[in-house]
Amino acid sequence: MARGSGALVVAIVAFVGIFLLALAIPALANNQSSFLFSRIWEPGANPPKFGIAALFYTTVISSIIAMAIAVPIAVGVALFTTYYAPKRLAAPVAHAIDLLAAVPSIIYGLWGILFFAPILRPVIDGLGSALGWIPLFEKSVTDNVGVVFTASVVLAIMILPVVTAISREIFAQTPVAHREGALALGSTRWEMIRMAVLPYGRSGVVSASMLGLGRALGETVAVLIILSVPNGNDPWTSSIFAGGETFASKIANNAAEFDSPDKTGAYIAAGLVLFVVTFLVNSAARLIVARSGPGGKRPRRIKRIGDKPQSEGATL
Repeated sequence: MARGSGALVVAIVAFVGIFLLALAIPALANNQSSFLFSRIWEPGANPPKFGIAALFYTTVISSIIAMAIAVPIAVGVALFTTYYAPKRLAAPVAHAIDLLAAVPSIIYGLWGILFFAPILRPVIDGLGSALGWIPLFEKSVTDNVGVVFTASVVLAIMILPVVTAISREIFAQTPVAHREGALALGSTRWEMIRMAVLPYGRSGVVSASMLGLGRALGETVAVLIILSVPNGNDPWTSSIFAGGETFASKIANNAAEFDSPDKTGAYIAAGLVLFVVTFLVNSAARLIVARSGPGGKRPRRIKRIGDKPQSEGATL
C-alpha cells in the first residue's frame, strides 16, 4: 500500500503534465509568434499570436521581491521564538505566525488592495523619487495602487508562515552539544547562533525558502485582485511600480475566453510553463534537503580497521 500510494502520486503528477502538454502542442504549432520571447498575447487573432515573456517576468520578479522581504523576517522570527523569547511569549508568537497560513487568499487580496495598498503608496513614491533612474523602480504615470510591488509585499506575508515554521523547527534541532560548547568557550548568545545554529540550519532555511517560492509563483486569487491589468495599447515596462499579470492571474482572469481550441491551448501552454517552473523549484528544495540534511554537511566517513590507506589530508 505504501508503494502504491507513492506510485499514485507520481502518476497523478505525470498525468497532469501529459494533459497540459497534449492540449498545448496544437496551439503552439499554430502560434505565429515566439512563445518564449514575445510579449504579444492575441490567441484569438487569425493567425493566433501569443508569448509569455511579460507573464514570466511579472511572475518571477514579484516572487523574488516577496522572497527578499519574507526570508530575512522569517529567519529573525524563527530565531526570536527559539532562542530569545521566553516560553510564555514564544508560543503565542509562533501560533500567530502559523495562523497566517489559514487566512484565505481572497482575504489577503481584498485586504491588500483596499487597506494595505494606500499605506504603501508613500513608500512607492519615495522609492520612485530616489531610484526612479533605474528602470525597475521607474515611477508610473498613473497613481494606480494595484502594482507589482504591492502584490509582492502581500505575497511575502502569505509565504512568511511556511518559511518561519520550517526554519523554527530546524533551528530547534541544533545539537545541544554544539550550542553549549559555543557558550562554554565564552561566546555570546548571538555568537553561538552565528557559529552553531545558522550553519546547522542553512540547508533547512534554503529548502523552506524554495517551498515558499513555489507558493509565491503559483498564487492566483490574491494577485488577481491586487494587480491591475495593463491596457493592451500601453507600452510594456519593467517597473515594479506598474501593473501586470502573472501566469496564474492571466489564466484565472481570462477563463471566459476558453471557447476555442487555439485560445484554450494558449492559456494551457502558459499553465504548462508555470507547472514546470513550480515543479523544478519544489524539486530543487527536496534535492537540497536530501543531499545536505540538517546541518548542511554530509556525514563524514569514519576509517575502519582493514581499510586501505587514504591520501594525505583525507578526513578520518
